[in-house]
Amino acid sequence: MKLQNGDSTVRVWCDGCYDMVHFGHANSLRQAKALGHVLIVGVHTDEEIAKHKGPPVFTQEERYKMVKGIKWVDEVIEGAPYVTTLETLDKYNCDFCVHGDDITMTADGVDTYHLVKTAGRYKEVQRTAGVSTTDLVGRMLLLTRQHFRRGALEYDVGKEHSSKLGQDSSARSPWTGCSQFLPTTQKIIQFSDGKPPKPGDKVVYVAGAFDLFHVGHLDFLEAASKHGDYLIVGLHTDPVVNRYKGSNYPIMNLHERVLSVLACKYVSEVVIGAPYSVTSDLMDHFRVDMVIHGHTPIMPDIDGSDPYTEPKRQDKFVLVDSNNDMTTDKIVERIIRNRLEFEERNLKKERKELAAYEALNKSKLTPNGMDMHVIRVGLGNIEKDC
Repeated sequence: MKLQNGDSTVRVWCDGCYDMVHFGHANSLRQAKALGHVLIVGVHTDEEIAKHKGPPVFTQEERYKMVKGIKWVDEVIEGAPYVTTLETLDKYNCDFCVHGDDITMTADGVDTYHLVKTAGRYKEVQRTAGVSTTDLVGRMLLLTRQHFRRGALEYDVGKEHSSKLGQDSSARSPWTGCSQFLPTTQKIIQFSDGKPPKPGDKVVYVAGAFDLFHVGHLDFLEAASKHGDYLIVGLHTDPVVNRYKGSNYPIMNLHERVLSVLACKYVSEVVIGAPYSVTSDLMDHFRVDMVIHGHTPIMPDIDGSDPYTEPKRQDKFVLVDSNNDMTTDKIVERIIRNRLEFEERNLKKERKELAAYEALNKSKLTPNGMDMHVIRVGLGNIEKDC
């Protein structure tokens, strides 16, 4: 492809809602960045999302900040148009647009990337199986627990509660339905920098659940990172998180939380299944100079002891204020407060995707293939019914 910007630097454009930013979003952006040198990400406004898709969980300001916190993103364009145009690519000097292998449509049922596809300035990357914003909303609304099963059922795909939320693999839409997420060492390697601390680096350690990675976590990690040169995040196991959080927490299982945290640009390393109490062995092994906790309450360990006894004894414990009061609980409260709206949004999304998927399959049976008119007509009645 001839470079549109006239030099050897390949500038890649991505755009989207990026609501409840998760490792699926991050993986898509990672793949996009690998296709060029500079990654520009456009994020839609609340108004645009509400018009075409339904109410977002996070505000546009929260979503802008979250995307800026992803390690592969070089620049964020606020208020990007919902339909990607050639004018947008040219305005930001981008060579082509990248999106996942699912279909995104306007309220009128039009493929939002049809203009750049027609112009040959569109590339596709593989969608991350096993996670979606729709699925995460479903986990919160339905209080499901299959996302942290253990033993023989650990990697079973959920088979319940899909009628309204498209929450599991029995959902009809191939894009909204959530297939099982199978963690691999390769995926962790792709997300990890793999760089040890340099000689003389000040190592900072923080620990927690970091469930539904959000702007509160992001601001805390940014604040913690300023106290040293190398930030290690210890992630508690699902049973440990469930002990101190209760209900169906964590919403995301350990495998998912690892990738979500690794995608953050402030994080250098992750300890998978870190002990709840910070021990001298852990501090010695990672050569920790400082242990940091936010201003959230500290739950005693199972024996009633303070989990930060050791770093306090070594005078290496510091409380840091992120100046952000967002919590995972508050996100769940948002979802529950607007339950009917989110159920309708998810149902509408699934019906649109199913209609598009059927149109795609029909196109394979015709010699001329499918054009945008077929998708638009196919979705017209669906939209009117929603």
